[in-house]
Amino acid sequence: MALRHFTSPSLLDLDTMTDLPTWSVLHLFLHQNSTSDPKQALDAIEQCETLGQKVIALAIGGHKADIGLMCIGNEFMVQRQLQLDIKDSGYKISYSFLSRTEISEYASSIPEHMKQARLNPNLPPEGLNSFCFYPMSKKREHGDNWYLLPYEERLRLMIEHGQSGKLFRGRVLQLITGSVGLDDFEWGVSLFANEFDDLKECVYKMRFDEASAKYADFGPFYAGLIMDKKEIFL
Repeated sequence: MALRHFTSPSLLDLDTMTDLPTWSVLHLFLHQNSTSDPKQALDAIEQCETLGQKVIALAIGGHKADIGLMCIGNEFMVQRQLQLDIKDSGYKISYSFLSRTEISEYASSIPEHMKQARLNPNLPPEGLNSFCFYPMSKKREHGDNWYLLPYEERLRLMIEHGQSGKLFRGRVLQLITGSVGLDDFEWGVSLFANEFDDLKECVYKMRFDEASAKYADFGPFYAGLIMDKKEIFL
């Protein structure tokens, strides 16, 4: 099958679009069962990585999933093939999330090296093996409609939100990817930390910011540990 490079639509003037290259990000959360074939799943991951994608494997806690895969790269069709191959190996995909790396309209003036870190992240971060993922959107209801606020007010709220995040610099690495038009929620948030306590404290602290407390809707949380793929699947 011929591979096709997946790029953001060039005809749409979206606030979050950039002229820098972005990457596709596919989160897959799996249930293992008696029909699962770990070797076949590992072969699928290896093939995906051979074709230039980065795959992070996660041991997930709780009933929602047993294993997580975070696949990052510039070939959407390679990631889709990984999804199909994982299903063929007997694992049930309990949840998935498709998004793109992006630079927010509220961060367009950040230095070039910071832009590159958001668009082309070097993951997983060394020493930060605790992980959680959740999708989120901004509210569009009653008097709490984020998209009816003037840009200046949204910018003020996001600056405040960002100041809270800076308190965790060095303890928590955050990657926010855009999913507007691609999935049910508008963003995916992937957090990497040394300990689960750091993840809890970060999410708790930032929920008190007005941008989050008043205007954010959260989806399901998935938490676990980054591990060697062979340890997880074999």
